[in-house]
Amino acid sequence: MLHVIRPSLLAMAVLIAAVGATATLAQPVRPFESVDWSIPANGVDTRVLAALEQRGIEPALPCSDEVFIRRAYLDVIGTLPEPEDVRSFLADDRPEKRAELIEALLAREEFADYWALKWCDLLRVKAEFPINLWPNAVQAYHRWIRDAVRENRPYDQFVRELLTSSGSNFRVPPVNFYRAAQNREPSGLAEVVALTFMGTRIGNWPEERRANLAAFFSRVAYKGTDEWKEQIVYSDPTANDTFEAVFPDGTTVTIGPGEDPRVAFADWLITADNPWFARSIVNRVWSWLMGRGIVHEPDDLRPDNPPVNPALLSYLEDELVASGYDLKHIYRLILNSRTWQQSSIARSDDPDATAMFACYPVRRLDAEVLIDALDWIGGTGESYTSPVPEPFTWIPEEQRTIALADGSITSTFLQMFGRPPRDTGLESERSTDTTDAQRLYLLNSTDVYRRIANSIRLRRIAIAAGGDTAELIGGVYLTLLSREPTADELAAAQAYWQTSRLSSENAAIDLAWALVNSMEFLYRH
Repeated sequence: MLHVIRPSLLAMAVLIAAVGATATLAQPVRPFESVDWSIPANGVDTRVLAALEQRGIEPALPCSDEVFIRRAYLDVIGTLPEPEDVRSFLADDRPEKRAELIEALLAREEFADYWALKWCDLLRVKAEFPINLWPNAVQAYHRWIRDAVRENRPYDQFVRELLTSSGSNFRVPPVNFYRAAQNREPSGLAEVVALTFMGTRIGNWPEERRANLAAFFSRVAYKGTDEWKEQIVYSDPTANDTFEAVFPDGTTVTIGPGEDPRVAFADWLITADNPWFARSIVNRVWSWLMGRGIVHEPDDLRPDNPPVNPALLSYLEDELVASGYDLKHIYRLILNSRTWQQSSIARSDDPDATAMFACYPVRRLDAEVLIDALDWIGGTGESYTSPVPEPFTWIPEEQRTIALADGSITSTFLQMFGRPPRDTGLESERSTDTTDAQRLYLLNSTDVYRRIANSIRLRRIAIAAGGDTAELIGGVYLTLLSREPTADELAAAQAYWQTSRLSSENAAIDLAWALVNSMEFLYRH
């Protein structure tokens, strides 16, 4: 539903935009950049800077502490920081505070929620058409994935369980990997396996090579039970032929009668010298944190799509293998790098600067993260719907959207803001493009207005300010943008207070609504 925007809010939005437009590239740009690094360069930075120097591209300055804490919360746990946490972080002058915050965020429950969401996109966790896992299986599968993320299960173990598990889709959750393929023929399973764990699309492979890969899944079978929508996934024990299977790298293995070819494939895939396995996942993690892969797209590894920085990709591969396939180790390397902690304000006009990671890439918040942020402001929840009412499709409004298990359960907001349908497992299913419909919704929706107007958070800020306009404005900025307003922003907002002829409460609502519509709120930066 749309709400006819009152002229005062439009004026406030224009005013905020005008203030933001006055920023120049004088170095550093306050409050977004710092002058000096407080952290040492690591192995990531060595390789990124070497590539930039070779091209004559100047890297960005360090991001400010205000930008860092907001970025860290959003990138690591998909959540905005509490204002008191921002104040505490900004007051801390210890150089190790950034590393400590990263470590604390990696240990939070929201980390498991947010990154399970990413994996559920990849693994097509969806109850209804066209995946049809069914609700009971979705819940079991999601819990298993989330537990693996929370426990930091070694990546090779995680993948082996997905590839080799047999049993009930309700009682052995990883078998749902095979049920989540739209095409459950060996050829279809081979495509899913290659896309998910090798980061490659085999549609353009020669027919013989595709058939060789499909042979490893030729004994996967399915059967029903007397329980409603339960299905058993298993390796056909009656297969009595012996065949020579050919791996994608050309090496061979003999599969005997009754043997499970999936085990042989998993053994080959997760070895340290496999040319796809470690490379694929570190490239995905990099793309999740940095906006694009070292190989772009992150699920399109092929000889004619080379990495933009081969040395960086090889370094991350080696680090993953040496750590025992500890994915959190890769997160730490990236998050503690100057490359990830640099400003989003480019200092080079080279068209390849962003692709070579010379600055942090600006990109819109994920649909789930954005609606959770609006719920956090408004103290409300989202209403979800499912195309087919079944058990487990009712979701309490207070549940965080990043913790939503089922891709079939959705809302108008999630659809409008590009949540992936989870039909193919391709990274490109998720869209963070900005559309006219999104702009109209955020600027003119009764739903957004009510969240802001009824926000207990904003009401508490107004009460604490006790009539002090500057303190009220500062509280709104700190809550929504994780920083205090600049002198120009404060002056512009105070001028609006004086000229709008609105009550202080309504002027604060207009300010909050204008900030919610700003790029600084809607984007990672």
